[in-house]
Amino acid sequence: MILRWFLSILLNAIALIAVAQIFDSFHLESFGTAILASFILSILNTFLKPLLVLLTLPITVLSLGFFLFVINAITLMITQSIIGSAFDIDGFGVAIIAAIVISVLNLLLNQLVRDTLRT
Repeated sequence: MILRWFLSILLNAIALIAVAQIFDSFHLESFGTAILASFILSILNTFLKPLLVLLTLPITVLSLGFFLFVINAITLMITQSIIGSAFDIDGFGVAIIAAIVISVLNLLLNQLVRDTLRT
């Protein structure tokens, strides 16, 4: 279970680095910063995200789940405010788009790793 969590943090860090390479408005100082951001995101997703989902359930249902990307963007913005200048997102719009791209990349990376571990 702990190994799976470390693997998840590593894959999320890779997704964060990929997003930093794609968008000029999304800055990561180093791979260590990406690991730290991934760790903080995992903690926020464990404790804060369920509360945010519960509080925004009506709008999430009305938007057919698309509001979850806004919640992911909020957790990204909280993470960048915790880390400081080593992790910078230049606006909430960028955070929403980055949250979408990170979600897709995490889905693809986790599927690739899961398929590799099965064979």
